[in-house]
Amino acid sequence: MIEIFKTTEGTLLKLNELTEGCWIKMTNPSATDLLEIANATKVDINHLRAPLDEEERARIEVEDTYTLILVDIPTLEKRNDKDRYVTIPLGIIVAENCLITVCLEDTPLLKYFTDGRVRDFYTFKNTRFILQILYRNASTFLQHLRTIDRKSEEVERKLHISTQNSELIELLELEKSLVYFTTALRSNEVVFEKMLRIDSIKHYPEDEDLLEDLIIENKQAIEMAKIYSDILAGTMDAFASIISNNQNIVMKFLAAITIVLSIPTMVSSFYGMNFVHIPGGAHPHGFIIVTLAALVITVITVLIFKKKKLF
Repeated sequence: MIEIFKTTEGTLLKLNELTEGCWIKMTNPSATDLLEIANATKVDINHLRAPLDEEERARIEVEDTYTLILVDIPTLEKRNDKDRYVTIPLGIIVAENCLITVCLEDTPLLKYFTDGRVRDFYTFKNTRFILQILYRNASTFLQHLRTIDRKSEEVERKLHISTQNSELIELLELEKSLVYFTTALRSNEVVFEKMLRIDSIKHYPEDEDLLEDLIIENKQAIEMAKIYSDILAGTMDAFASIISNNQNIVMKFLAAITIVLSIPTMVSSFYGMNFVHIPGGAHPHGFIIVTLAALVITVITVLIFKKKKLF
């Protein structure tokens, strides 16, 4: 899908054709869409196609008439009715008369711009537009990191009483998400550093504050991802031991119950044998005496186990 936008007199308008200073937003484009934009903007179709590969690495490529900036952005997907955080590439191409974004999904990151929720946004100010996209991307990483932290705390509360592995598996998924995020953020940081050194991306004094905010936000996201990942790894090790201990407690309790119940069973088995000279067998109250004796022994055993904290 191809959408074309342009800022005119402070208002973002949607256009039907390419004009100078426009923003071409490509979402999961078809081969026909790629060929059309490649011919219209003189951009290599392979560079337009690169962000559609989920395994594509973050990088910058400078050509004669355009510059390709490829960064990783966070996204949410469903797997087994569970939310899973992954990253996908976003391509930003600075062409001669326009700016092109290419992504596999209609990401919320770009919806901030199309919905008019970003201040001082102009499609014809390429450098500021790029910095605004990258800053919003770093902020989105931070939001997802906080969500992952809250989810991990919820799973931890369940793990205190759990003897199953489902919670540990859920923590493992969160840890994998943090690994994806850490890798993506570090790759993006390399892209930012290279972007500051190349001449094809012009630098303006009025964008210095935005650039500083971007660098600070991205570094904060990297630190948070590392801290959460370390905490989660330690938590998983600790709770793996807790689950094993919970299972041992359950098995210990069941073993104690089995021993207690075996006492009256064993006594009744002895007196159920067909012998003539069973102690108390000829006594008129023999059944009651034997039953009470078995109960007394059982109670004594229970008290001993309770003192040993086996219950």
